[in-house]
Amino acid sequence: MEQVLNIIKNRSLTYNQQVLQLAGQAESTLDVLNIDEETQKLLDAEIICSMFEGNAPYRPRYIIPDYKILMEKGCKFLDLDVPTDIWEATNNLLIFYKHVPSITSYPVYLGNLDDLLEPFVKDEEEAYKAIKLFIKHIDRTLTDSFVHANIGPKDTKAGRMVLRAMEELEVAVPNLTVKYDKDITSNDFAKLCAKTALVTAKPSFANHKMDIVDFGTENYALASCYNGFIIGGGGYTLVRLVLSRLAEQSESVEDFLENKIPFVANKMLNYIEERTRFLVEEAAFFNTNFLVKEGFIKKELFTGMFGMVGLAEAVNHLLNVTEQKDRFGYGKEANDLGLKIIEKINEIVSSYKSKYVECFGGSHVLHAQVGIDTDQGISPGCRIPVGEEPELFKHIIQSAPYHKYFFNGIGDIFVFEDTYKENLEAIVNVIDGAFNSGIRYISVYSDSCDVVRVTGYLVKKSEVAELESGKAVKNNATVFGMNAKNGAKAFDRRIRD
Repeated sequence: MEQVLNIIKNRSLTYNQQVLQLAGQAESTLDVLNIDEETQKLLDAEIICSMFEGNAPYRPRYIIPDYKILMEKGCKFLDLDVPTDIWEATNNLLIFYKHVPSITSYPVYLGNLDDLLEPFVKDEEEAYKAIKLFIKHIDRTLTDSFVHANIGPKDTKAGRMVLRAMEELEVAVPNLTVKYDKDITSNDFAKLCAKTALVTAKPSFANHKMDIVDFGTENYALASCYNGFIIGGGGYTLVRLVLSRLAEQSESVEDFLENKIPFVANKMLNYIEERTRFLVEEAAFFNTNFLVKEGFIKKELFTGMFGMVGLAEAVNHLLNVTEQKDRFGYGKEANDLGLKIIEKINEIVSSYKSKYVECFGGSHVLHAQVGIDTDQGISPGCRIPVGEEPELFKHIIQSAPYHKYFFNGIGDIFVFEDTYKENLEAIVNVIDGAFNSGIRYISVYSDSCDVVRVTGYLVKKSEVAELESGKAVKNNATVFGMNAKNGAKAFDRRIRD
């Protein structure tokens, strides 16, 4: 009751933020999952983390509708006809978005916007006005930085208009990814993406060549922070393993690899399965929601997500290394151990077959989780800790070998000196080189940006300052950004000159 009252009295929350937090409190009163004693101990010790999904899953964490169906057939439930012009197309999408749930209660995926809107670009001036208002509407109503759109890989008029609107408005919402393949994406479009990213910290660049191989289709999406799914599917649940905390309970490297990892990973997989079981078999969503009934999503394209964080800290602890040259990101022994850990986890996760997963060989999938705002001294996924970043080339080469294990999501972030705005070709060259090295996903922004990338999501530095002064701000993720700034040094990444 005290927590509920604190939410009601909190003057730094908007009304909608209060409603969402109060709903979370209500769900936390339930106890409906079958969790064994050993798993509960791991949850209590925060070695396994349920990512604030609540005690009774009643909607998938991430939902990836096939918006092309909306454009081609309309929507019966929402009484939306097939759009005939740019205004009807954007209006239909905006209406539809309000009815797509997720863990945040906002849609985490808005579609490949250029593909969806390009057929309606007739009069370019009118189309740009519609697209700019569309982006502004999203920022003002879907007030959460985990709302995410895609563009690319082709150079389109609609794609250029999306980028222009992002740069002019400098909004944190929606997040944006360009599917990039230098053999398909024009150099001019790639440079325009880089130009926009140096102003608004988006779009991030996804390695399209790599992704279509790993997903087995071009029909994939990047959602939320950088979560990869097949369009029409999504993620049932995301649970994460905090490797650094598990390492602290290990007697040696061998104990960690041969005993602790297999034990905890299997407990976590069973926990993911139990959360999925309740969602599929007991909750109403997959039996009643119009998204399922009209074919916008299909249960057979959903999977569970096995997240992990704190690899760097786990390795450094296990090897007891203090000098920078020996630590994760630098020392050969440390980097080799990091890969050995991920290979071990991947072997366990990929061999576990779920009753509820029909894609990806029936397995839940690995995800390099970006962290949460309360993490202290725990680095996202497989990243090198902020403040310890090596020079750019070495950083990319060190990071690349991990990316092949995480088609569901992994990424690296680089902050560039403002003068790079005058040399966009250099940014594109860095991205080309990174993709050739095996990097799957890369984000860039400049040191002068107001919109910054925290760990995978975006916030505005100006809004963080307002929140720190006790004012309410519209973006739900700003509080996470504020805590990540103060606790995880997320605003202090090495600037690449």
